[in-house]
Amino acid sequence: MGEMRDNCGVFGIYSHAPCVYDIYNALDFLQHRGQQFCGIAIYHDGVKQVTHHGRVGYAFTESDLQYLHGGRWGIGHVSLWERQPMTWSSRMGEIALAFSGNIINAKEIIESMKERGDAFYRDYHTEILGKIIISSADIVSGITRLSGIVEGAYSLVIVTREGVYATRDVYGFRPLILGRDEKRFAVSSESRALQNMDMEIVRDVKPGEIVFIDGEGFHTLKVLPSPRRAHCAFEWAYTASIDSIIEGLYVQEARHRLGVSLAERDLVEKDIKADIVAPVPMSGIGHALGYHARSSLPYQEVFLYNRYADRSYTQVNQAAREKMAKRKLSVLPYAVKGKSIVICDDSIVRGTQIRDKVRELKRAGAREVHVRVACPPLLYTCDFGVSTRAKEELVARHFLADGNIEGMDDLKRLERWIAKQIDADSVKYNSIDAFVRAIGLGRNELCLKCWDGLRPTQIMGEKFLKGEDYENS
Repeated sequence: MGEMRDNCGVFGIYSHAPCVYDIYNALDFLQHRGQQFCGIAIYHDGVKQVTHHGRVGYAFTESDLQYLHGGRWGIGHVSLWERQPMTWSSRMGEIALAFSGNIINAKEIIESMKERGDAFYRDYHTEILGKIIISSADIVSGITRLSGIVEGAYSLVIVTREGVYATRDVYGFRPLILGRDEKRFAVSSESRALQNMDMEIVRDVKPGEIVFIDGEGFHTLKVLPSPRRAHCAFEWAYTASIDSIIEGLYVQEARHRLGVSLAERDLVEKDIKADIVAPVPMSGIGHALGYHARSSLPYQEVFLYNRYADRSYTQVNQAAREKMAKRKLSVLPYAVKGKSIVICDDSIVRGTQIRDKVRELKRAGAREVHVRVACPPLLYTCDFGVSTRAKEELVARHFLADGNIEGMDDLKRLERWIAKQIDADSVKYNSIDAFVRAIGLGRNELCLKCWDGLRPTQIMGEKFLKGEDYENS
């Protein structure tokens, strides 16, 4: 998996006034979830749609927005992989669909559908979802069929002549939340889009829930059986914006707790003496503030963040990630000279970026650099949407070729090895148990697959591949 498969955001709204500028503004607030493509589809005497390569604020022109003006309900999308939304003309009328997630068995489904006579534009995952839905009796039965055919993660929105449909897969991997005010009803990948549009947060869409949105509000049409919840733990540690709330837990609160957990381990082990704690911006800020609060170490910025740079983790390939990382941060020599520094980051993937930052701090005069990592060591690639690469690219796998970390002794051996690889004076991670305790949700409510290798899904797509169909009752 040399390139990123998916990390994106969706938005849908039904308004009593033209909604295109609301969608445009909402996508801007979700831009951190994907910077390669953006798109808007509204319904106004049929579906009108515009998609672009690039970021929302630069890609959409005033003529685009005027073309889309008039519709009172619609959907939008930001992405790093597929250009969305996509539109179909079907027996249900014109519909447009956008989703966040990843279909694990996409190749098998596409091959099976092609054998039955279906044609695909670019073998997009969006096409799979749309074709299954429009081949069904109605939208609800189409969404229901997805749960028996598709293995993977999806939070999706659909615009039709009647209104907007929104749903999550039965495990709830990707976030999806409802918000409203007196004249607007909306659904978003993250609450920050709703909050910054002065809308009231209503609740998260339940795993397996099918919600219809019209001028009267939110209508739950069906809730599909959920084998278990499996919310992506990485949303709280990195992906989501720090001002969002997911499943009742503020991202800021979660990152604070993860930093507290790292500090508590240092207080118990008493093996370093540091002068300051600092973040690797931007996702490391919440973790560093938590560490600061628990340890009483002074908090100090040691990197200047380039506000015009994109997120390095959400670039499409490794070369782009490394280039963006170099653009994103520069060292503040005054803050680091002669200091022993604890730096907090969300995760270590390949180890190249954090190694470069450690070396830059030491060249600027830092006496010691101790790296503290909010997430456990990455040992497996993600199947459900976040950009973790091929297994052999994960630095922890260079130390532990197979299997898992079994206990603190294994973790400490890995940490000592990682410290040597990145030229740090020490490295410590949160263990999986420490991470789960800090988040405060049950282990059986989270997807931890990139750390423990356990895929929480039940594989149900085999029936479809054999020519059978499936529908939850």
